[in-house]
Amino acid sequence: MIKFDNVTATYSSSSGIFDLSFEISKGEIVFLMGPTGSGKSTVLRTIYKEINIDKGTIILDNEDISNIKKRQVPFLRRKIGMIFQDFKLIPDRSVYENIALPLRIAGLKSKIIKQEVMQMCENVGLKNKEKVYPLHLSGGEQQRVSIARALIKKPSIILADEPTGNLDPVISDDILDIMEIATNNGAAVLMATHNFPLIRPRKKRFIELNKGHRVN
Repeated sequence: MIKFDNVTATYSSSSGIFDLSFEISKGEIVFLMGPTGSGKSTVLRTIYKEINIDKGTIILDNEDISNIKKRQVPFLRRKIGMIFQDFKLIPDRSVYENIALPLRIAGLKSKIIKQEVMQMCENVGLKNKEKVYPLHLSGGEQQRVSIARALIKKPSIILADEPTGNLDPVISDDILDIMEIATNNGAAVLMATHNFPLIRPRKKRFIELNKGHRVN
């Protein structure tokens, strides 16, 4: 589902990722480990096509995306659910509207959008919060909205950049439960984190980076 073959993407001669190779299968969650500056976010940004690679190959869902044209990027992103540490919610839109946004962009009918959004709110523990605005939510609730927005379009690939970074351990554990449910539905999940104690009990595969190089 996700394959890196000797990928290098640099900001400078000493910053970025270097000759990185790994593979993630459908229905698998893999944690991308490493300290700040190790290259975790760079990996996610190359997949999401926010930055270009210098060399190597990235295969996503059997498609070589290494050098796709800019006009193809929006179509690529339709199959990717992106979850950010800082949520990136629209403050003047309700929980419902934030989650519904990808479906509106896709042109779905309002009746279908309502069914999908209400079900998703229930799935991620936001039932009865649909009319609330982001500023009136806790950090954990805002992250749930961010996750719901990423999952609502049923992506085949989910990228999560430190989604539990600012949350307490109990809420963080709940977030990981939601991510694992996504893999049960067939999605491949790549989650960047530096919180090894949080993921250790999960006994999942992890890829460790240091200064842009793979350690394990």
